[in-house]
Amino acid sequence: MIKHIVCFKLKDNSDANKQETKELLMSMKDKVPMVRDIQVGVDFLKSPRSYDIILQVELDDREALDAYQVDPYHAGVVKVHMHEVMEASIALDYDLD
Repeated sequence: MIKHIVCFKLKDNSDANKQETKELLMSMKDKVPMVRDIQVGVDFLKSPRSYDIILQVELDDREALDAYQVDPYHAGVVKVHMHEVMEASIALDYDLD
């Protein structure tokens, strides 16, 4: 199993925008077939070093991660939206043992 984690800092980190973004990310659960599990968390601390949203996705293997990156819904809807609303992001992909 692979864990894919992305943290997003949003241009507009209002509660309404964070909730809308969370819902869009969560919509991949039913629309991106290679996603085995998905979690989305919203930061409540709002410190200067905080990121606003964390996305955690579990996939079967590295081939599934590659397929996820080009999935039509993920790449054509979710990524497009995230690139419009985010100020910055960081990511980590690792094997679950």
